Amino acid sequence: MKNNKILFAFLFLFFSLTAVAQEFTSSNLPIVVIETDGGANIPDEPKVLGTMKIIWHQDGSRNYMTDIDNPEFLNYNGRIGIEMRGYSSQMVSNKKPYGLTTLQDDNVSNNNVSLLGMPAENDWILNSLAYDQTGMRDVLAYELSEDLGQYAARRHYCEVVLNGDYRGLYVFMEKIKVDKNRVNIEKMDADCNQMPEVTGGYIVQANRADNDPLAWKMLTYLHGWWNWPVYTEFLHEYPKHENITDTQNNYIHQVFLDLEEKANSHNTSITHGITSVIDIPSFIDFMMMAEFTSNVDVYHLSTFFHKDRCGKLRAGPIWDYNLAFGYDAFYDRSRYDVWQFDNVDNTGPRFWKDLFDTDEFRCYLAKRWFELTEDGMPLDYNRIVNRIDEIDAEIAEAIPRDNQRWNQMPQHGQYVNDMKTWLQQRTNWLNQNIGSYNGCSDVDLPPLVISKIHYHPMDWWNIDGDLFEFIEITNNGDEEVDLTGVYFRELGVTYQFPDNAHIAGHQAIVLCFDSLMFTEFYSTTPFGQYTRKLSNKSENLVLADAWGNIIDQVQYSDSLPWPMEADGEGLYLELKDLDSDNSLAENWTTGNDLTEIDKFIENQNIALYPNPTSGKIHIALSENVIHCQIIGLMGNVLQETSLSNSNFDLDLSGLPSGMYLIKLLMADGKSAYRKVVKQ
Repeated sequence: MKNNKILFAFLFLFFSLTAVAQEFTSSNLPIVVIETDGGANIPDEPKVLGTMKIIWHQDGSRNYMTDIDNPEFLNYNGRIGIEMRGYSSQMVSNKKPYGLTTLQDDNVSNNNVSLLGMPAENDWILNSLAYDQTGMRDVLAYELSEDLGQYAARRHYCEVVLNGDYRGLYVFMEKIKVDKNRVNIEKMDADCNQMPEVTGGYIVQANRADNDPLAWKMLTYLHGWWNWPVYTEFLHEYPKHENITDTQNNYIHQVFLDLEEKANSHNTSITHGITSVIDIPSFIDFMMMAEFTSNVDVYHLSTFFHKDRCGKLRAGPIWDYNLAFGYDAFYDRSRYDVWQFDNVDNTGPRFWKDLFDTDEFRCYLAKRWFELTEDGMPLDYNRIVNRIDEIDAEIAEAIPRDNQRWNQMPQHGQYVNDMKTWLQQRTNWLNQNIGSYNGCSDVDLPPLVISKIHYHPMDWWNIDGDLFEFIEITNNGDEEVDLTGVYFRELGVTYQFPDNAHIAGHQAIVLCFDSLMFTEFYSTTPFGQYTRKLSNKSENLVLADAWGNIIDQVQYSDSLPWPMEADGEGLYLELKDLDSDNSLAENWTTGNDLTEIDKFIENQNIALYPNPTSGKIHIALSENVIHCQIIGLMGNVLQETSLSNSNFDLDLSGLPSGMYLIKLLMADGKSAYRKVVKQ
């Protein structure tokens, strides 16, 4: 019987797909129309040039091919480069998956554009829904991963016409890449070989090294013919293999080796164990999606990891879920009663099973599972079934057209029903086999509160105001708190408190982006310096302990109801009451301008005249100055003088007209400032 199923799968995928010509005039979905230059065939690589138009009535009304030249309904009308993509999905049918780049009119420069409501970028994918008679496995998986709080490729169903030929139902979606709206990590180049630059960012993929250079390989728990060990191969996704330096390769490889060693020894030390290497929540959620869907390829193939600068290694984004949810085109591997990391097939590197066998990790996995399957939560069975029905209704019109063209989903309805039944079986099995979370159910978290956020300081002269940004954290309790292992767990601002760092009861500490600028202009020393800047728009600040338990969380915004004065007008966000819910905009106000250089200048007892001046200025103050600098608008020192006087002249006649800053260093170590205008 099993052999018959396999034979049927191969016959269905490779021989029964008959193309049928049909007239296509309109759709409830966006219509993507592609014309390659000269009608050229699209190869596996390199990309060929063409033009793409996307017909999309954004009000939800019907889309018509007759709108092909109507600018009002064209979401995109421009140049592209396009090629086939994928591995097995490229071989199963004449309905090919494609990768495309939106280009400017010069056919070379990238064209970053927002398509179908997705953030602006230039790299995109047309997913052909290979193997998938439900037409929704990838879409549903990515949506569920988003619901868990993880980034997944954004997507939109569409129908495609290529060189006048109707090509059927596709998913227009984002390609995984480094971008602030995709994998939000720091970009690197060949010069990033020293600390801290060498620490990130990276995207690494576990996958076949068939057409891509092998980065390294790691042992699995499997053995092949003659008891030979089986390895999982790793590839560099970013930086690409041809761009990554030996130093960078060695660094990120060592991170995986550290994970392998610490997971194998079940080391849960906060300072030296698995929590010091990986972001536990992302690994938990990745395993949750892999196991909930029983993805047959995950861990060994199409498995991504990423690491930001100075951050921990993170699992994801998830990718390639067409052989999941109880369906496997070749063998019966996507069963409801197996662990995919331990099913003698595609188990991936050893650290996945070792993590599961680590009591604390498995406790948090179980805790997350039972949290996510509560009523109304992302993995609640009834909620998912309702969502399946909604997706099915969205693509119901396109399925018959796609079948007429390719016969790729002839049993669509049955497969959708089978998936619902399988999900109930899988949920029941996981409930019984995932284990208990008693050991991590009630974690004692410190009373730390994010109390001030200066996310968009005002530019001062031509100095970037972001250099003055900061975050204040207050211990809203009486007892001293050990900060070891506490970190910001979301991508963006990256900071982990050093070992044995402490904060006294009711003490407030400040973290900043540039400690030198902060100390210089605020006349106080910050507790620490984080990596990367705060977003001037919105950012989710999640302060967590080493295991990812949320201590405090604030997602600020530069739009109402958040105080608008904090958006580039010099004021910072300040929590009104430390005992209030700081996730609510209504509980925040604006504090005094901590980039108040002007106020600082005005309050100092210094006489400077004439101002404006055409040449010399006289400076008089009550104490001796030991050093004087004239600073330009870009922060560059134009003149400096060492002296020991309280009254002296400066000659600006050699400087062009404009505004300058006079910085005075006093004998007691304090600094003073004055603005001066040269006529």
